[in-house]
Amino acid sequence: MIAPPEIIQSNAVEAAVISITCKREDMPKVFGPAVQELFGMLGAQGIESIGAVFAHHLTMPPGMFNFELGVVVTLPVKPMGRVVPGGLPVGRVARTVYTGPYEGLHGAWGEFDAWLQAGQHQRAGGLWEVYVHGPDKTPNPAEWRTELNRPLAG
Repeated sequence: MIAPPEIIQSNAVEAAVISITCKREDMPKVFGPAVQELFGMLGAQGIESIGAVFAHHLTMPPGMFNFELGVVVTLPVKPMGRVVPGGLPVGRVARTVYTGPYEGLHGAWGEFDAWLQAGQHQRAGGLWEVYVHGPDKTPNPAEWRTELNRPLAG
């Protein structure tokens, strides 16, 4: 289900983000419009994105998502509407790639977390997903690739 995980050092990145808090079941309704809003703002400011859209989950209260939807950018963004400058955590990170439909992400995170626990890797707060290859690239969900990132303590 997931590629062999690895431990990496993440570096600072400049990003444009939108903060979103929603019920888990509302994610499909809010995600697409927020992506359009994000890229509309980048176009209005003449800023290019680098890489794929990410969701940086800050906290996950039961039944809810509290995250920043974002994309790495070539230049700093100016706040505009809900879009503000942001970034991703810097430090040691456990990373893997899940291939398959988004409905399988919950199971992929479970498999990844089991690997972390077996290796006695202590998780820090938050996590993020990078939607490397998704519906914008192929209509076949079996080919979608999502990078899973879990910051590590210490």
